Amino acid sequence: MSYYSYGGFGGFGAFPPVIKNLLIINVLVFLGQWLANNILVTWFGLWPLFRGFQVWQLVSYSFLHGGIGHLFFNMFALWMFGAQIENTWGSRRFLIYYGVCVAGAALAQLAVASVTGGMYPTIGASGGVFGILLAFGMMFPEQRIMLLFPPIPIKAKYFVIGYGVLELFFATSGLQPGIANMAHLAGMATGFLLITYWRGKLPFGPRQSDYD
Repeated sequence: MSYYSYGGFGGFGAFPPVIKNLLIINVLVFLGQWLANNILVTWFGLWPLFRGFQVWQLVSYSFLHGGIGHLFFNMFALWMFGAQIENTWGSRRFLIYYGVCVAGAALAQLAVASVTGGMYPTIGASGGVFGILLAFGMMFPEQRIMLLFPPIPIKAKYFVIGYGVLELFFATSGLQPGIANMAHLAGMATGFLLITYWRGKLPFGPRQSDYD
C-alpha cells in the first residue's frame, strides 16, 4: 500500500535530526550488509532464544533489511509519518518512543519464535515504523492521507485502524509466511501503551503530560 499525507512539517523541517540520522544509518548498514555478504545478520539480526540471541539484538535488528524494497518502504514510512511527530514531540522524546517500539516488537517476536520453534533471525525497522504509524493516527487523527493504490483520501485514524486489522488478519491466517506480522502489531501496541502512559491515562505514571 502506498500513500502520502497532507500537512506541513514546521519545527525542525522535513528532515528533523533523529529521522535524518536514522535514514543515514539504515542506508549505511544496508550497504555494509551487501559488502559483508550479510555476515552482519549473524551478529546483529534478532535470533530466537537459545539460537544465538544476544541482548543488543533487541535494537540492532531494526537497522538490517532484507532487500532494497524492504529498506525503501520502511524508510519512506519512517520519514513520511515520523518527521511530523518528531517536529511535534522533539528529538529526544521521539527517539525514546521509536526505540521502545523497536524493543517491544522484538520481545513479541522472541515470544512467537519460542512458541513456533522459529530458527531464523528477524530483521527490519517495521516494528518501530508501525509504532510511528500508530502515533501518527493518535496525534493527527483527522489529517488526511492520500492513498496511491487506490487513489483516494482517508483520515489517518481510519488508515491506522485499517492497517492494524490487515496485519492482524495476516498474522492469524498464515498468508504471509516469513513476515513478522505479530512484531508489527506489537510495535503498534507498545506505542499505544507508551503514549497512553505519557498522557497519564494508565493507573500508574504521570498525572499530567505534554506528550499529546
